[in-house]
Amino acid sequence: MQPSSSSFRVTASLAAMMFLQFFVWGSWYVTTGNFMQAHMAGGIAWAYSVGPIAAIVSPFFLGMIADRFFASQKVLAVMHLLGGAALLAAPSFAAGSKDESWVPFVLVLGLHMLCYMPTLGLTTSLSFHNLQDQEKQFPIVRVFGTVGWIAANQVISNGFQADFTATQYTVAGSAGLLLGVYSFFLPHTPPPAAGRPFSVRQALGLDALALLKERAFLVFMVCSFLLCVPLAAYYNRAGIFVGSTGVQDVAAKMSWGQISEVFFMLVMPLCFVRLGVKWMLLVGMAAWVVRYALFSFAADDKVFWMLMGGILLHGVCYDFFFVTGMVYVDKRAPVEIRAQAQGFLVLVTQGLGLGLGAQLVGAMVDAYTTSHAGGPPGQETLEVMAWRPFWMILALAAAAIALLFLFTFRDRRAPSAGAGQERA
Repeated sequence: MQPSSSSFRVTASLAAMMFLQFFVWGSWYVTTGNFMQAHMAGGIAWAYSVGPIAAIVSPFFLGMIADRFFASQKVLAVMHLLGGAALLAAPSFAAGSKDESWVPFVLVLGLHMLCYMPTLGLTTSLSFHNLQDQEKQFPIVRVFGTVGWIAANQVISNGFQADFTATQYTVAGSAGLLLGVYSFFLPHTPPPAAGRPFSVRQALGLDALALLKERAFLVFMVCSFLLCVPLAAYYNRAGIFVGSTGVQDVAAKMSWGQISEVFFMLVMPLCFVRLGVKWMLLVGMAAWVVRYALFSFAADDKVFWMLMGGILLHGVCYDFFFVTGMVYVDKRAPVEIRAQAQGFLVLVTQGLGLGLGAQLVGAMVDAYTTSHAGGPPGQETLEVMAWRPFWMILALAAAAIALLFLFTFRDRRAPSAGAGQERA
């Protein structure tokens, strides 16, 4: 067997794994708010809080069990089988009417996310272990994850018209079970930390706290945390907002954000050369301001081009902020704590920042929602959301954080020895 043939087969198998990994998430995450709004009263903020909570908990699972006792592909398989089963069961726990509790449904989603979040790290580590040239091959593997998310959105909207129905969980759960079975056939990947003692500090990346002594790194982490609070609104309310404008294929329209993400991921290396990390981060922050402003101006008159403009900015919003942030941490952290520093960044942003943001955004939605008489048949009242001030307040908050970063971030220190190249 030629090494090139073997390498291609491994890369293809990992690409298929990554496709299914994000197909599962994309099948329900974009439109679960639409489903909940149509079938139950409340709970959306908590439905989008279970992911950040799971992101905080998952390092303990990975550090204590997955990384030490079991082959990665077997852990991945079991997690997806359990997570897929939870998604399939979720609709049976959904409220049958607006008067019933949403708590059981959200708890089942929480069970799924506790299984799913560890697999994000597992798929990455499994890929790096089995690829011969990680820097060249991993971007190819990872881009199939974005393609999987796009495909999931298209299947939900155009394949099953399930943007507002429980079918989305059937699709996601079935894909999770398929990935669970498929994972048993992935290349054998032994536990990477077998025999090593477990450390809470390492699991949470707390050794990276030493980097906070540097003012520039402290400013970066504080601003990243603060910005993730208003950012949470896009992930848990944009789908509902798009649906409120009369769009029926919500997931399909939202998938254009991931399509733009692929494009901007490809041009990021050129942008690094032209702009550098600081201005890349600022462009990413500014893009969130423009996106929310477009949503605000589009709200009352349902201006479609503004709506789509905000969605298409996702490539800049995500790549220039989140991916550039990962690159900055990679360049600033010493080699021996680089992995922990990345874990700390995820904890602060996608765990604490988006988790707090989901709750605060939920409170904002309650504050800007009013009830009026004369709802549709079967409803005595009609709930109306004031989207224009909602998005504008978030745009102003993002702008304030971007200005704070602009005037306080000064990083003249040379990159750490052995730091990786700037890359997407």
